[in-house]
Amino acid sequence: MPLTSLSHIARSEGDPRVESKGPSSITGPDRLARALGWFSIGLGVAELVAPGRIARAIGLDDKQGLIRAYGVRELASAVPTLSVDKQFGLASRIAGDALDLGTLAFALDEDNPKRGNAAVATALVLGITLLDLVAYAGTKSVHSRGASADYDYSNRVGLPRGPQASRGLARRDFDIPADYSAEGRVADALPELVA
Repeated sequence: MPLTSLSHIARSEGDPRVESKGPSSITGPDRLARALGWFSIGLGVAELVAPGRIARAIGLDDKQGLIRAYGVRELASAVPTLSVDKQFGLASRIAGDALDLGTLAFALDEDNPKRGNAAVATALVLGITLLDLVAYAGTKSVHSRGASADYDYSNRVGLPRGPQASRGLARRDFDIPADYSAEGRVADALPELVA
C-alpha cells in the first residue's frame, strides 16, 4: 500500500487529498547507504543474539565476545548511516569491514575445519566492503559542499535589474503605513524607553 493511500486515513474532511507524490529527492547512493544501514542493523542484532552460532560456523569458537562486540559496532555504525550524516556512518562501516577481514584472516588457517565457511564469509565481507566504498564515494560526491565559485549563478533572477535599480522599490511602489516606515537610523525610529 503506497504511503499516499495511508495518509488519507488520518485526513480530516476539509484537508486536501494527496493524489500523487512528486519525484523523490533520494539519490541512488542514498538508497544504497540506507540499505547498508538496515543490513548493519540486521547483522548487528544477529551478532548480539547468536555470537556462539556465528563463531562455530566459521571456526572461531573462542571469539564469541569479540563477535558480540562487533554486533554493537554494527549497530553503532547503522545509526549515522541511516541519518543525514551518511558519510560518517559509511566510513565507520568501512573501518568495521577492515576489522572483520582481519578477524576472518585467523579463520582461514589451514588447521580450521570450518575454513570453507570462513572463505565464504570473507568473500561476503569483501563484497559488502565494495558496496560500502561505492556508497561512500557516491554520497560524498552528491552531498559535497564545494566552494561557491564552482556554481554558475548567471541565470538567477532574484534581482533582475540588479541591486542598484532595486533599491527603494518598496518605498516607491507601495503605500507603507506611517508606523511601518522609518527615516534615518534604526535607533531613531525606536521608541525611547523611560527609566
